[in-house]
Amino acid sequence: MNFRFQNLLGAPYRGGNAIVTNNTELISPVGNRISITDLIKSETQTLPIQSSSNISRIAASPDGVFLFTVDENRRCLFINLRCRVVLHRISFKKPVNAVKFSPDGAYIAIATGKLIQIWRSPGFKKEFFPFELVRTFADCDDKITTLDWSPDSSYLLAGSKDLTARLFCMKKLKVGQFKKPFLFLGHRDAVVGVFFGVDKKSSRVCKAYTITRDCYILSWGFNISEGEFDEMVVDSGPPSPATPDRDSEGNLEDDDDSNVKKRKDVDGKVSDLGKEGDYLLGGKWELLRKDNFPQAPAKLTACDYHRGLDMVVVGFSNGVFGLYQMPDFVCIHLLSISREKITTAVFNELGNWLTFGCAKLGQLLVWEWRSETYILKQQGHYFDVNCLAYSPDSQLLATGADDNKVKVWTVNSGFSFVTFSEHTNAVTALHFMANNHSLLSASLDGTVRAWDLFRYRNFRTFTTPSSRQFVSLAADQSGEVICAGTLDSFEIFVWSMKTGRLLDILSGHEGPVHGLMFSPSNTVLASSSWDRTVRLWDVFDSKSAVEPFHHTHDVLTVVYRPDGKQLACSTLDGQIYFYDPIDGLLISTIEGRRDIAGGRLMTDRRSAANSSSGKCFTTLCYSADGSYILAGGNSKYICMYDVADQVLLRRFQITHNLSLDGVLDFLNSKNMTEAGPLDLIDDDNSDVEDGVDRQTRGRLDFDLPGSMPNRGRPVVRTKCLRLAPTGRSFAAATTEGVLVYSIDDAFIFDPTDLDIDVTPEAVDAALNEDQPKRALLISLRLNEDSLIKKCIFAVSTVDIAAVVSSIPHRYLQRLIQALSDLLESCAHLEFILRWSQELCKAHGNSIQQNFRNLLPALKSLQKAITRIHQDLADTCSSNEYMLRYLCSTSSNK
Repeated sequence: MNFRFQNLLGAPYRGGNAIVTNNTELISPVGNRISITDLIKSETQTLPIQSSSNISRIAASPDGVFLFTVDENRRCLFINLRCRVVLHRISFKKPVNAVKFSPDGAYIAIATGKLIQIWRSPGFKKEFFPFELVRTFADCDDKITTLDWSPDSSYLLAGSKDLTARLFCMKKLKVGQFKKPFLFLGHRDAVVGVFFGVDKKSSRVCKAYTITRDCYILSWGFNISEGEFDEMVVDSGPPSPATPDRDSEGNLEDDDDSNVKKRKDVDGKVSDLGKEGDYLLGGKWELLRKDNFPQAPAKLTACDYHRGLDMVVVGFSNGVFGLYQMPDFVCIHLLSISREKITTAVFNELGNWLTFGCAKLGQLLVWEWRSETYILKQQGHYFDVNCLAYSPDSQLLATGADDNKVKVWTVNSGFSFVTFSEHTNAVTALHFMANNHSLLSASLDGTVRAWDLFRYRNFRTFTTPSSRQFVSLAADQSGEVICAGTLDSFEIFVWSMKTGRLLDILSGHEGPVHGLMFSPSNTVLASSSWDRTVRLWDVFDSKSAVEPFHHTHDVLTVVYRPDGKQLACSTLDGQIYFYDPIDGLLISTIEGRRDIAGGRLMTDRRSAANSSSGKCFTTLCYSADGSYILAGGNSKYICMYDVADQVLLRRFQITHNLSLDGVLDFLNSKNMTEAGPLDLIDDDNSDVEDGVDRQTRGRLDFDLPGSMPNRGRPVVRTKCLRLAPTGRSFAAATTEGVLVYSIDDAFIFDPTDLDIDVTPEAVDAALNEDQPKRALLISLRLNEDSLIKKCIFAVSTVDIAAVVSSIPHRYLQRLIQALSDLLESCAHLEFILRWSQELCKAHGNSIQQNFRNLLPALKSLQKAITRIHQDLADTCSSNEYMLRYLCSTSSNK
């Protein structure tokens, strides 16, 4: 029951801006979540934090500790990245288009509508209202699109849709007087990027670059001239009654200094503005040159600048990116990565890696421009994921989607390492073979394909005499027989895996066969269909009778318990039926209509409580020991039921993202108009490129026959559930992507045999008395993970066999699980393998007799040993000749 969210697969990038912190950590928004990719270790993790809607802008503090996120509902989160917790929240009245931390980390510049607001950056401590508004600039005439700070945090450069860029001074000169923002003019389209350039000797601002949407870059130079400072200072007029003006340390500014109490610094001194950053006030800016990126009619959509290298990277709407050396505008690279718009382009701190993102394709690339090699190349599925399959060792996860592709992911790293694209229609079912090296996929294109995960090729294709659409797939335990159910002819086709020949066609269903599964204990095939029946077939004995189980509603899916002694199926009325497949008797039922009932769609005429649509389970999955079952459907919930007692144990809400339809239980009546819901009214400006993109994407994806008229807003649902063979995690194919949940043992106290003398102090006392056997038994009774591992390491190598033989059988599962965890993270490989060997020797008969209960722990141990074996094999093969040389030199001596 103690599952919690671990990672998000299948969607490395969904939109917004990506950033790089600490030179090697890539942070990208994925829907309403944040994904962090370690480019050195090649691992990706998703924060267990959800925003209220899709995240549009993110910014990180210079030290990489804090993250500021803004979603489409203008709600912002201030996150501590190291602790992975939300510290503070704030909302804005206008959409936020740009966010940037100052280089010293003291301020956050936020462009909200036509305003630029300077907020003091909060710290670690909890406060009632930690955000403090320091300055507000209201000089722009249209939406602000980009921001950049000077290195000393004294000046701010802002680009806007009013075809100008403005230079703002953070510091107040005299009481009631400000320096008017300097205007950079001459642009013919909206300004996409503005950047300060510095002198490498003095580290002061000496130039600036402004980049426009019509593919032009303007280079500006700064000349310091004395005597112009007083002429450019003008009276700002009467003070505004709104936000009080504050200086750089947050002190209120007023004409009468005696009536205002100034905030003091940590040292106790009254803060002063200083004169270090005033050098830009007395100079003159001039246009040096204007250069054009030759990509017309494409538009420039993303750009970034590296001050140390004086280089600019730009991305265009046609999928082309360019890297230019400034100030001479020398093109270093001009390449194409896709045909879709590049939505983010960014340098890392050293400037040797370029990061590109394409929101429409879900594509994220990190490219080393000097060696022209990829550091990271990930792309999610274009459409929703339909099906999942875990490998027998739980290390790999395969996904199939409506974009006709099959992807295989490494669960630990979260990366996809191979994509198969031979299918010509949606992939509907996947199945891993028992040898762990081959994968089967069924598709609506009328083929079932077998993939080799060693050579990454399609080595077998199963077809039918006439074209059929396959929606279900199963293989027997030996891997010799492949079965697939159809959508149109209501038949089940049987092939031989070795020859690829069609062996048999099973007929009898009168509706689409959406569920197929072989019994884990024999050769009986179970099938479920929309004709309201579940049928059991003996594939190897075609003359045997077919046993049907009749229901009152359409049967949506069918699954076997891992031991093959129970069968579960779900129907359209929200019921889950449990059968004994040997005797053919109904054991029990679960009424799940109220449990799976989700939120209300925007197009629903009735409330969520009164609506009957979607209140059914479309996917089921047993636990590894068969004690509970997971169920999901067209809802925001995944339900976990106890099979023996037929009770709901827990409900997992897969998302809180309000950008999806069906998350809210009650719609806001303020958004209802005479023409229908406000969100459904098409008010996009067709003259603007963004509006055209939105309308085109809507027509492309969602204006198909039978689709819901909700402007292409995705509906939250769970299409497939699969539990890992180790029993330690499960994956759900949802609208948000593939959500992986794993068991969290860190905060669970679940002792197995508690007594007054069984305490952590007793464990320490036994270890101090040199009694590791007794200490291990007490720690196993306490079921404390840290104490068990501590006692394992306290046993000497020569005493392992004696200690293992004295352990009771009921503690074997906990000990095996502890050993598998140590193999994943511990460096003492031979020591833990010696434990595993002696455990199998001493308790082999007990493990075989109690195989069903110990299977999840044994699978975890097998997974850990297999992964270490693969790593060692790769290391030895890559250093084969070095090892030979070392062995030969040692023998010569």
